[in-house]
Amino acid sequence: MSDTAAPDTRRHTAQTAQTMADVRYEIDRLDRELVKLLEERQSFMDAAARIKGTRKSVHDRARIEDVITKVVAEAKRQGLSPAIAEPVWRTLIDRCIAYEFEAFDALKPGLDKA
Repeated sequence: MSDTAAPDTRRHTAQTAQTMADVRYEIDRLDRELVKLLEERQSFMDAAARIKGTRKSVHDRARIEDVITKVVAEAKRQGLSPAIAEPVWRTLIDRCIAYEFEAFDALKPGLDKA
């Protein structure tokens, strides 16, 4: 994770944006912030791969549903449509699990492969 770039300060809100250029500027700014947060989340997939003792433990259905429940509740609390939040997080979790399997296999080649 690198914080070498100068912070990009907000110029508009959804209410003050007047042009599509304003909207696009803010969407691009938010996308950069989301990438930064996703990179941080990904780093914890590396930690999980290092910490977990078995490959089988990488995919945890109960944990997936717990995360989705929490995300949907937080989405509702903050005004994000659950119709956006739930499929986005399900895809995110799916991709993170795939990444964690790769990280696990790289760290512990051949361990617990079934």
